[in-house]
Amino acid sequence: MENALEIYQKARKKLNAFHYAMYLISWDSETEAPVGCLEERSKQIGELVSMMLEISHCKEYVEAVKTLYDKKEELTTDLKLEIVKVWEELEKELKIPEAELIEYEMLLAKANNIWCEAKLNNNYALFAPVLAQIINWQKKYIQYLETDTLKGYDVLLNDYEKGFTKKEYDEFFDLLKKELVPFVKKITSLKPLDDSFVYKKYSIDKQKEFAHYLMDVMCFDKKFGLTKESEHPFTSGYGTTDVRVTCHYYENLLTSSIFSMIHELGHATYERQCDSKYDDTALSGGTTMAMHESQSRFYENIVGRSYPFWSKHYPVLQQLFFENLHDVELDDFYHAINKIEKTLIRTEADELTYPLHIMVRYDIEKAIIESNLDVHALPKLWNKLYQDYLGIEVPNDTKGILQDVHWAGGSFGYFPTYALGSAYAAQLYHQMKKELNIDEAFGADDLSKVNAWLKEKVHKYAGSKSPKEILLMVTHEEFNPKYYLEYLKEKLSLIHISEPTRHAQIS
Repeated sequence: MENALEIYQKARKKLNAFHYAMYLISWDSETEAPVGCLEERSKQIGELVSMMLEISHCKEYVEAVKTLYDKKEELTTDLKLEIVKVWEELEKELKIPEAELIEYEMLLAKANNIWCEAKLNNNYALFAPVLAQIINWQKKYIQYLETDTLKGYDVLLNDYEKGFTKKEYDEFFDLLKKELVPFVKKITSLKPLDDSFVYKKYSIDKQKEFAHYLMDVMCFDKKFGLTKESEHPFTSGYGTTDVRVTCHYYENLLTSSIFSMIHELGHATYERQCDSKYDDTALSGGTTMAMHESQSRFYENIVGRSYPFWSKHYPVLQQLFFENLHDVELDDFYHAINKIEKTLIRTEADELTYPLHIMVRYDIEKAIIESNLDVHALPKLWNKLYQDYLGIEVPNDTKGILQDVHWAGGSFGYFPTYALGSAYAAQLYHQMKKELNIDEAFGADDLSKVNAWLKEKVHKYAGSKSPKEILLMVTHEEFNPKYYLEYLKEKLSLIHISEPTRHAQIS
């Protein structure tokens, strides 16, 4: 077994170097690479992937990993968890022809730029051919990986949140539909809160200044991270020492950059607060996408849309944009950022209608995989579901099916984790309220107390524990979506239905 371990560790060092290179190329591609380098970059990525597969598909390496897996009970706890994860991923990868893996990575290297151009020019026809190729690959991937117990769309869902298949997601979304759709109708039938000041003209340079202020509030260490701009905000990184976020700024929508930045810094905080002992291992980073989204959604909504948070930080924002905000009171700002409204853009959606956006994408992905829906029919279905779920008409594809980057990255099965993550976050918050003074922690100069609690309860474990294990350890019960429903109804009823004398903040 010692020889197997030596072979494994030597190969992993090489693979880690390749992964780091691929991460840097991806970051560059989505932030500042010139469009003209698209073909050359794709070609070089194909070569890098080919070299990676020479290592990971080498008979000696495969046998070494299998030996370690078979003798996993003799390994240390962390190494055992790592080997189990590596073997499971390797088993899947070996079922896919190498040429197809390389071709697919080269396809994705082109897809992001094509999507971006299509979105900016409202030209779905430009993106449709590459999307069709990505979908065809996803379907072949499913065929390679299907088992007696895991079939169809479940294969993709399981990749992002192990143990959650259509059965679990259907039950979860059915509950949300039953409980939240009538609540949405009730609130949206009331007189809407005034948020007109949000749409005034706001200097992008000053928005960037406030974004950097938020980095300090959230204790983002610039020694180990940085920010840039991209069409679609995202977070990427490598281990705990290199974590990067992007933001997008709109001159006539102040709140977009604020909450995008808080959201992405939530992801970054999770990555930075993982135990560094997991760096350069297969357990590095957050445990699953849903748990990762729970952290970004926790910071964005539970903290970032709370009254204590803005009682501390609104004066800074108000002074920065004094011309637009001098006559906007804190309570008015708080109510505006928690306004419930049926909107087109997922990333700008309020907490209550947000899961309805996810349901649209979930239903479309099921239709693509299970009903072989043609790629050219997707915009029509998208528009229909937005009418069915949110009661709004989609004016164009830029604000419709082209708004998200995820499908250009091959991320089918990912979207449901956003809603699931929001529910995880609410359950964690329910426990946090028992252990922390929320007004004090959220309303402090920075979020160090919040960060410390989440590091101890969630972040430090990196990929060594599953969401089910974390929720059970932290909240002393299994996943329970009732906390998500209770959180939304209590908070938003106070803001929209009650008659608060000062402000509406759940404790």
